[in-house]
Amino acid sequence: MDRRRSARPPRPTAIQGGPSCTFNRNEQDALAADHQHSKAPSPKASDALPLPLYLTNTIFFTLFFSVAYYLLHRWRDKIRNSTPLHVVTLSEIAAIVSLMASFIYLLGFFGIDFVQSFIARSSPDAWDLDDEIDQTLLIDNNRYAAPPCASAVALTSKVAAAAATAEPLNTTPLPEEDEEVVKMVVNGSVPSYSLESKLGDPKRAASIRREALQRVTGRSIQGLPFEGFDYESILGQCCEMPVGYVQIPVGIAGPLLLDGFEYTIPMATTEGCLVASTNRGCKAIYASGGATSMLLKDGMTRAPVVRFGSAKRASELKFFLEDPDNFDTLAVIFNRSSRFARLQSIRCSIAGKNLYVRFCCSTGDAMGMNMVSKGVQNVLDFLQHDFSDMEIIGISGNFCADKKPAAVNWIEGRGKSVVCEAIIKEEVVGKVLKTSVASLVELNMLKNLTGSAMAGALGGFNAHSSNIVSAVFLATGQDPAQNVESSHCITMMEAVNNGRDLHVSVTMPSIEVGTVGGGTQLASQSACLNLLGVKGANKESPGANSRLLATIVAGSVLAGELSLMSAIAAGQLVRSHMKYNRSSRDVSKLES
Repeated sequence: MDRRRSARPPRPTAIQGGPSCTFNRNEQDALAADHQHSKAPSPKASDALPLPLYLTNTIFFTLFFSVAYYLLHRWRDKIRNSTPLHVVTLSEIAAIVSLMASFIYLLGFFGIDFVQSFIARSSPDAWDLDDEIDQTLLIDNNRYAAPPCASAVALTSKVAAAAATAEPLNTTPLPEEDEEVVKMVVNGSVPSYSLESKLGDPKRAASIRREALQRVTGRSIQGLPFEGFDYESILGQCCEMPVGYVQIPVGIAGPLLLDGFEYTIPMATTEGCLVASTNRGCKAIYASGGATSMLLKDGMTRAPVVRFGSAKRASELKFFLEDPDNFDTLAVIFNRSSRFARLQSIRCSIAGKNLYVRFCCSTGDAMGMNMVSKGVQNVLDFLQHDFSDMEIIGISGNFCADKKPAAVNWIEGRGKSVVCEAIIKEEVVGKVLKTSVASLVELNMLKNLTGSAMAGALGGFNAHSSNIVSAVFLATGQDPAQNVESSHCITMMEAVNNGRDLHVSVTMPSIEVGTVGGGTQLASQSACLNLLGVKGANKESPGANSRLLATIVAGSVLAGELSLMSAIAAGQLVRSHMKYNRSSRDVSKLES
C-alpha cells in the first residue's frame, strides 16, 4: 500500500512451479493494462492522503518526536522549579494537541495497514499488487491453461505432451446417490476414511473412494482391478481406504522333498526365472534323496524401553527382571494376555539410565507381534507398582528388533530359527545343475562368505535368500516387511564323500511366519497355505503349522540357493535372464 512501490523498476516474474520467465517492458505494460481492465485495484488507506505517502509519514513522524521531546523537556524544568504540571502555557497546549494528532495519525495508519492485510488474505485479490502482476498459470478442469510467455509455452507444451501420453480419465457412471457422495468426498465435506463406517458397505465405499480419487487427481486407475475381491475381509484388519487390489502372479516350484514329505511351493513374484530356478533346485534335492530340516528355536520378541532418574535405578530393575526367582511371577502376569502366549526369557540391556527389556515368548500358530505386545504391557503395568519412578518411553525400543537388520536377531534369533541341509550327489550336480562340486564350493567361499564379509553384510551370507522368502511370504499372507530379518541366512557348501558329493545347508535364525491372523485369512493367501497343508491353527498341537511353514521356507531357500549358485558357477545367469526375463510385451494394455 506504499505509493513508493510505483517508482520501483519492474522485476522479472516467474511462472509458479516452473522455470523463471522474464518479460520485456512492452510485455509488462500490456499485461499490466490487461490486468487493470480485468480487475479493479483494491482500495488502500493511502488513497485518501493529499500528499505522497512517504512525505506525509515524514511530517507526522518528525512532529511526533519533536513535540514529545519539547514536552518532556518542559516537564523536567517544571519538576526542578516545583511548578505544578497542570499549569500549561499556550505553546504547551499546542504541543499537546500536535502530539495527540500525530499519534492518532500514526496509530490509524499502521492499524489500517495491519487490519487490511488480514482482510486481503481472505480475498481473491490478495496477491493482486500493482507492481506484481500475477503470472501464475490458471488451472482449468484439465489442469492446463495458456502460459503468458514463449518459454512458458514451451514448458506447458512439454507438460501437456506428458499428459497426452497418460491414460485418459474414464469415469464410471454411478447411481445418483453414489454420485452425491463422490462430490462430498471431492469437496472435502466427507472424509474418505469414514466411508465404510458411514455407508456400512465396504465394497460401495471402495468404489466411491476410487471414483473420487480419479476426479481429484485427474488420473485414471482403470488398470487397477476392483471387482472380484472381498473388501469386507480386509476391513479393520489388513488395509485402510482401499481402492482396488494388485495382481501378483503365483507360480509353483517343486515338489520339494523335505523331511520325507513332498511340498509344492507357491511363490508370488514378478521376477522372471525365480520360480524356474527354485524349481530346478527342488529337482536336484529330490533326485538326491531330499532335504532335512531342524527347528532350533521358536520365540517372538518385543523390547520396550523404560527410563529412570539414574543408571543405578535402571540397574536395579535389570537385576530384578533377570533374577530366576522372579521369572515365574512375571510369566504368570505375561501369559494372561493370551492362551497361547508363554513367556520364555527376558534379557535386559542398559544405555545410561535407559533400560531395554527384550521379552521372548511362544505365540502358537500366530506370528505373534500383537500377542507379545499385550503381554509386555501387562508386565510393565505390574512393574510400576514396585518401580513407580519408571517412565515407559515406548512399547518398542528397537531392541526387538522388528523389520530391521539387527545383530541381536542374527545371534539370538527371532521367530523361528531353522537349519536345513541336503547332500547333492555328484551326478545330480553335473546333470541337473550343470556344474561341479569343486566349482560350487569355491564360489560359495569367495562369494557368500568372503564377498559378504568384504561388504560388511549383516545376516547376508547367501546368494538370494530374500528372493525366495519374499515370494513365499506374499503368496501365504505373511508380513512382507519382515522379509528384512526373515531373510537372514548363511549358506554353507562343502565337498563330502571324498569330494564326490556336495553338502549344502542354510541356517536362518529369524524366520517370522504365522498361519493365522493378518493376511493369512484372505482367500488367495489362505488357498496357498492350504496347498502347503498349514492353513489355520493346528488344534492338536498349537504352533505346529507355523513351525512347519518356517521349515518349508528354509527348504525353499535351500533349493533357490543351490540353483542360483550353480547358474553363476556355470556362467548361465545372464543368459537365462536374457531369455526368460526380457519380455517386450506391453502388459499395461492387456484387459484386467
